[in-house]
Amino acid sequence: MSTTSDTSPDGTPTAPAKSGGGTADRRTRSGWWPLLTRLHFYAGVLVAPFLLVAALTGLAYTAVPQLDQLVYSEQLRVEKVGDTAKPLTEQIAAARKAHPEGSIATVVPAEAPDHTTKVVLSVPELAEQDKQRTVYVDPYTGEVRGALTTWFGSTPLATWLDDLHRHLHLGETGRLYSELAASWLWVLVLGGLLLWFGRRRAYAGGSKHNTVLPERGARGVRRSRSLHAVTGVWVSAGLLVLSATGLTWSTYAGERFTDLRTSLSAYAPELDTSLSGGSKGTSGHDHSGGHEAAPPGGLPTGLTVDQVLEEARAAGLDGPVEISTPADDKSAWTVAQTDGLWPVRLDQTAVDPHSGEITARVDWGDHPVLAKLSTLGVRAHMGTLFGLANQIVLAVIALGLTVGIVLGYRMWWLRRPTRGDRRAPMGRAPARGAWRQLPWSALAAAVPLIITVGWAFPLLGWSLLAFLVLDALLGLLHRRRGGRPAVDS
Repeated sequence: MSTTSDTSPDGTPTAPAKSGGGTADRRTRSGWWPLLTRLHFYAGVLVAPFLLVAALTGLAYTAVPQLDQLVYSEQLRVEKVGDTAKPLTEQIAAARKAHPEGSIATVVPAEAPDHTTKVVLSVPELAEQDKQRTVYVDPYTGEVRGALTTWFGSTPLATWLDDLHRHLHLGETGRLYSELAASWLWVLVLGGLLLWFGRRRAYAGGSKHNTVLPERGARGVRRSRSLHAVTGVWVSAGLLVLSATGLTWSTYAGERFTDLRTSLSAYAPELDTSLSGGSKGTSGHDHSGGHEAAPPGGLPTGLTVDQVLEEARAAGLDGPVEISTPADDKSAWTVAQTDGLWPVRLDQTAVDPHSGEITARVDWGDHPVLAKLSTLGVRAHMGTLFGLANQIVLAVIALGLTVGIVLGYRMWWLRRPTRGDRRAPMGRAPARGAWRQLPWSALAAAVPLIITVGWAFPLLGWSLLAFLVLDALLGLLHRRRGGRPAVDS
């Protein structure tokens, strides 16, 4: 048997095999590198389009706060900041006069001196879409500044961009694209880091400097690889966070995460709004279109909304809050903090509509650790946890991922054969059959691990299986044509 080449088809160095040895001679731990290279290559080529769409739509979503202020300034801001705000009851009355339809679900007092008050209405025809009608009122003059159809507080533009990022406006079927991207993202990132740092001598000339900064003087595919890898290194931590948080609310992997949280009792305590102290009420964030028990005027009898807010403030709920009306005559008002900026303020209280007594309370400190991490992760993913800094970081990560994908495809194109009858539009894939170089013990450990990962991330598992089947079919076709089975794909 002749000695194999020390360079794989993708231009990466490989360990030479011993001449005259059998398969057993080649089963060494160094076999992980060509296998990892092949996995990284195929995952990058086939999944990168989904990641590119996710990166670009996510980049657009990072600008939502600024876009909202630009597009909906008439509704969100007042023309002139006054000296004293009118009572909430008067602001609500103005909103109901302009929009008597439906019933009052929540009231969001102005969060800043130049912001409007939001009176959120549950309207039957919108409730079927999990949407509501939000009326915006100038707190100083009582003027209704306009009304929008909102989704969990998001404006129409924010909702449209959110839907574009999550499912491309294709409904539940479209959600599979984002889950596939998030499922493979962490695999690509970790695999790329292992290849880059593990084979630093081969890829970066052995220089520690060249592993975190682009290689000086490099040209062609080596330059593209250096830029591709270094970009990945700098944004890797952010990409891993986005992958993990995105998967928590995905369709299939999200279901696994939900099961885990349920088994660990890792959900936030539910606020008891029952005046009798019996069955649990809502958690203060009911967007299901309920609250039909409110009288025609829109508010229940007893304490006014201003008195309810005063009791909640006295109980320590400062900052931005959302006030939810009682679900029925046996339920309390709910006042919940909504400050998602770090450090978050997300305490909730239930207020008796007749006595003003605080009947129940759930503080942020009462949330289990996993519930806290989930909440913080989602807010960071959406760019609201650290304000403008969070948005900038997300934009940099999205741009970094986009650059990395473009450079990855450029590497593939630069490695294409260009001489004589070997011309091809793209470069060849890394050698097939790398798994045959792995020790049996490594294979025995890897198989159950892959099965476990495939179970936890179903789309990752099924797509990996599809890759393997496709690769096997291509290999079989290539062998029938007389090609070399371990080189081309």
